[in-house]
Amino acid sequence: MIRPVVESLVTFQPGPPVVSPSGETFPLAANESPYGPLPSVAAAISRAAAQAHRYPDYTSGELVGVLATTLGVPPAQVAAGCGSCGVIADLLSAVEEPGGEVVFAWRSFESYPKMIKLAGMTPVPVPLLDGRHDLAAMAAAVTPRTRAVIVCNPNNPTGSVVRRAELESFLDSLPPDVLVLLDEAYVDYVRDPEVPDGLDLLPGRPSLAVVRTFSKAHGLAGLRVGYAVAGERLAKAARTASLSFGVSGIAQQAAVASLLAADELAARVETTVKESARVRAALLDLRLPVPESEANFLWLPLGDESAAFAATCAAAGVAVRAFPGEGVRVTIGTERENDEFLAAAAHFPSL
Repeated sequence: MIRPVVESLVTFQPGPPVVSPSGETFPLAANESPYGPLPSVAAAISRAAAQAHRYPDYTSGELVGVLATTLGVPPAQVAAGCGSCGVIADLLSAVEEPGGEVVFAWRSFESYPKMIKLAGMTPVPVPLLDGRHDLAAMAAAVTPRTRAVIVCNPNNPTGSVVRRAELESFLDSLPPDVLVLLDEAYVDYVRDPEVPDGLDLLPGRPSLAVVRTFSKAHGLAGLRVGYAVAGERLAKAARTASLSFGVSGIAQQAAVASLLAADELAARVETTVKESARVRAALLDLRLPVPESEANFLWLPLGDESAAFAATCAAAGVAVRAFPGEGVRVTIGTERENDEFLAAAAHFPSL
């Protein structure tokens, strides 16, 4: 009765709870914003909650309209969904074929293999090269069976980026019938001028879809809302494949309010960017390896010491995300949370 691919998947397991000796916990494992919703967003959530007994707008019409105005694209090119994961799943469902393959870098966002398998296709992971997308190897992995390619920019969990010239060359090298998902979940934190805004790459590329989320910079991870911007045919396919009423009314109103508070949001994001630079400098002073990151997290490629480093942090009540044998991802939190992490890192026995 159960599909074999479903039984083969591992259910997501959150990390074990961590508590400091003082009883406090410092959550730096999930790439969340450390800040609650902006005041205007919290007010919108409260108002929308009063209508929770009603079904939400099936089309997310107001949200799509505000997104279109904000981004400078026609509403027909926008598709909203249940977080960026939901939108990616919708688009994969739209192009799924028996025997189809999806090419992506690895390590990258850990939900990609699961979403690909649930869509009935085969994951084709291509190893990172020096922590970055190996676009040449990814292009070489494309075959007549390839239905889609995913580029995570900035990449989760390494924070590395693909710059404009190499990305444009890669996109133009792909067959025109291969869907390209450009996952820009962390685009708000990018400060490298050579990293393109994915929307600028859309003209003339009908197979490209830019996917973004309100879970990171907007601080709405608990409400699950994301979107894709693509050519009208692709955007329509995403809407058609989406789960009915997949974006709650509360999520829609919160996202609209957040878009309308752009200046306040930008100030928060800038605080995180500055904290990231401060934390990275402190880690480098501790002689820990920390590549540059264009996201709201840092990557420590500690290899076999990754689990031990995470355990050291956990003993101090700091939750980080360990990828055993590879590295540790640390979310940038508030100044105090970051200081607690740095204090824990300074006690790592291998230093």
